[in-house]
Amino acid sequence: MARGLSTEELSTIRDGLDAGRKPRVQFTETAGQIAGQIGQVVALEDPATADEWVVVRFGKDELPFSPGDLRIAPRGAAARKAAPPPPPPAPAARPAPEFVIDKPINKPIEKPPAPRKSPPPVPESPAAPAPRKSGEVMEAAPPPAPRKASRPAKAKPVPALTMTLAYGEGEWTVSASQGSKVLAKPYVVKPTEALRMVSLVDVPGVQEAVEQILAAERSEAEQQAQRLRAELAEVEARLAELGEAGHKP
Repeated sequence: MARGLSTEELSTIRDGLDAGRKPRVQFTETAGQIAGQIGQVVALEDPATADEWVVVRFGKDELPFSPGDLRIAPRGAAARKAAPPPPPPAPAARPAPEFVIDKPINKPIEKPPAPRKSPPPVPESPAAPAPRKSGEVMEAAPPPAPRKASRPAKAKPVPALTMTLAYGEGEWTVSASQGSKVLAKPYVVKPTEALRMVSLVDVPGVQEAVEQILAAERSEAEQQAQRLRAELAEVEARLAELGEAGHKP
């Protein structure tokens, strides 16, 4: 009787599975026609649920076996591929029915046998396809993908450069950016510089808007200057009064 896996060997196989290995085993005579072939243990199930609880990969199949169907594979043993199943036996030829004539018949005149002709040549049958392996799926090779013509690399567009001249709260500012990158934060420029920049843009509406802003600033500056002159006149008059009061006896 073939010796199966012992408790110590099963414990060694379990340690190998925990370490990520797939221990090799050999099928014993109790495994049937695959006896002597090599497989890999991929899992150990609960022995309390079934007698066959050692899952072995054989070819492309994973099947459960009992410990008695397996033993540790000897060193140097190579895994053999599964043999194709034997062809089914050909059905027995049924005997032809016999006809019995119970009346006498006249014996026919025998003719000389006709000359035998040579049988026509039998065409060669195409080679039979190789037997498919156990669990193997025949797949048609995909046609080669058509090669695409190589295209020249497209140059990456340069981000747009934006210069902004703005007016707000009595000040002219200029800022610059390229795409989403800020090159220069808004900084204050003189009104004369702002007017010179605007003069480069030949758009009547822009020129009129700038002239209106400058006119408003000029008017405000003149009003402020008048206020300052009036205040200065009051201060000078006050100083004159104080000077005269200081010279009286």
